[in-house]
Amino acid sequence: MAAFLYRLGRLAFRRRGYVALMWVAVLAAVGLGALQAPGTSDEEFSMPGIESQKAYDLMQERFPGAAADGATARVVFVAPDGQKVTATENKKAVEETVAALGAGSQVAGVADPYRTGAVSKDGATAYATVTYKVKSADVTDASRTAVRKAAEQARDAGLTVETGGSALDGGAGAGGMAEVIGIAVAAVVLLITFGSLAAAGLPLLTALIGVALTMFAITLLGSTLGLSTSTGTLAMMLGLAVGIDYALFVVSRYREERAQGRPPEEATGLAVGTAGSAVVFAGLTVVIALAGLTVVGIPMLTKMGLTAAGAVVVAVLVALTAVPALLGFWPNAVLARRLRKRGVDNSTGDNGGTRWATFVLRRPLPVLLLGVLGLGALALPMTGLQLGMPGDEAKSTSTTERRAYDDLAEGFGPGFNGPLTVVVDAQGAADPKADVAAVNQKIARTDGIVSVTQPRFNKAGDTAVFTATPSTSPTDERTKDLVKAIRAERTESFEVTGTTALNIDIADKVQAALVPYLVTVVGLAVVLLLVVFRSVLVPLKAALGFLLSVLAALGAVVVVFQEGHGASVFGVEQTGPIMSLMPIFLVGIVFGLAMDYEVFLVSRMREAYVQGESARQAVVSGFRHSARVVVAAALIMIAVFAGFIGESDSMIKMIGFGLATAVLLDAFVVRMAIVPAVLALLGDRAWWLPQWLDRLLPRVDIEGEALTRRPAGAAEPDPDLTPDEHPQVRV
Repeated sequence: MAAFLYRLGRLAFRRRGYVALMWVAVLAAVGLGALQAPGTSDEEFSMPGIESQKAYDLMQERFPGAAADGATARVVFVAPDGQKVTATENKKAVEETVAALGAGSQVAGVADPYRTGAVSKDGATAYATVTYKVKSADVTDASRTAVRKAAEQARDAGLTVETGGSALDGGAGAGGMAEVIGIAVAAVVLLITFGSLAAAGLPLLTALIGVALTMFAITLLGSTLGLSTSTGTLAMMLGLAVGIDYALFVVSRYREERAQGRPPEEATGLAVGTAGSAVVFAGLTVVIALAGLTVVGIPMLTKMGLTAAGAVVVAVLVALTAVPALLGFWPNAVLARRLRKRGVDNSTGDNGGTRWATFVLRRPLPVLLLGVLGLGALALPMTGLQLGMPGDEAKSTSTTERRAYDDLAEGFGPGFNGPLTVVVDAQGAADPKADVAAVNQKIARTDGIVSVTQPRFNKAGDTAVFTATPSTSPTDERTKDLVKAIRAERTESFEVTGTTALNIDIADKVQAALVPYLVTVVGLAVVLLLVVFRSVLVPLKAALGFLLSVLAALGAVVVVFQEGHGASVFGVEQTGPIMSLMPIFLVGIVFGLAMDYEVFLVSRMREAYVQGESARQAVVSGFRHSARVVVAAALIMIAVFAGFIGESDSMIKMIGFGLATAVLLDAFVVRMAIVPAVLALLGDRAWWLPQWLDRLLPRVDIEGEALTRRPAGAAEPDPDLTPDEHPQVRV
């Protein structure tokens, strides 16, 4: 591996013009193709195998043309204190607003609250539901503006009016500000780390090239592969983070080789052969973690994982080819000023990394215990984890969606915002209407249900749909128990769906998939690390350290977003259940990134060990060369993820916080403290591998052992020649 990448790095350096043209051509071709492509699709969310999805599919089949997937908007009217919405003037204002709401070309209909009974018992609150002919992603800005203007008209009449619903969701998601913040912090960290504008700018430039190519490719293939607009979010986030990190490690190793007096081309080859090997295997671990998302069985999550894995592959290719090519154009620009003046720096003095490693080696047991107990304490709240899908109730009170949610809960009860949809399949029944009526009455008598609507039959008369309103809010644990109780006690053929039931089913499916996913991903990565480090204990230690950090990060998420401790610091307006997909996201992404740091840090220790240093001294050498760069890489990753904490969307905020916390804990507690402590306690046993297993495992040289076999004064190998044509050089 190291020998091949050594030749690849030197080839890219010498043929830098061709390599640069190749990347420009690929970027231009994919970019032009993306401009001509139909773009990403608006594939709806689906979750095969759960009851809510089966009920929804049955509704689509039995109620054709019902536009069940059409967008909706809800306009909530609240009368001034002491008044009612049924008063003459207030009623007139509401009816005028309803008329204005129905004037849009995309509007399928508007439900008048006075005709549909959408008025609270105390007469203080009413709501009108607007249905559209199109999906929420296709609702135009003009249609959204029309709703806001109509609401403003009612406000002018003295009513309090709030709006919500899928039609008014612009689907902006994570805005560009998060990426800007991440890039800005990354630039500062790189500048401090390298002390050179060129060295700081090169990783940023190559990372942006990789991200641009990935996003163009997603747009180009979006229609063909059914990629939605949200698919690229994870790819962009990870592509930017790992793209900077991978280039950072190659550039750092290049500077190190130049400091030892090696010429630019040779330094580039050695950097790609050693640090590049670590990049390849670090990238493979991330790809394994992301591709493993297919185990969960959620199509959208599968596509997000695979596209993000594609972004990581692009980042690896950029680091192995574009980075050495750019080093060829400016071989001295990335060097520190003092090195450019002196040309060589053979200083082996202590730095912060060696001082820290020495400290840990002197006190390995206390450091290990403190790290494990600290992470264990942070992980304890995870035992109370409640999964769900936060909705409008988790938004800021400054948003009209949150105020509409609160007004409806106050006027119609907390369960009104999350009604259950019951689909009764009476096909083949002797008296379908009697069967449906029996189900309707049975659910109406269920404890925890405050009301049910009259059943609505399809044209064939063999299927009916009605809604049941719980007495508790959608995110309340009692609502979850209610849904399970209704399903457990049924004897008739009906299914429960709706947003509330769907969220409950998603949470259950994700929890059931978490253990198989962990086993699959961790198992494959342990095998990969076994091949890389040729050690049994190092991969096991890496996996256990990851589990500690991810559980601690989940515990921190629970403390802030579920229990509310310190919530105001992060702008969390409302606590509640943790997003159902959060554990999977956290496990998948953080596992890959944690293995990045493991490979980069421990590969330098392994390199020193195979070159003859003692096990303890190898730990110090690894920290001398890698600690500063790993710290910089972690800070960049934290900055990229932390930028998303400032977003208004609670789910994006939660993902950003969870990922930033996990990287912080894994990089600084697990990799920088627990790892050296464990290796110090194990000594030479850390690198033990049974002989029979050593014979079975393929040999991949990521330490660059083959590159160190050249005799002193040997000529530099030409990458265009084979080893036989360079007999004095064995690579």
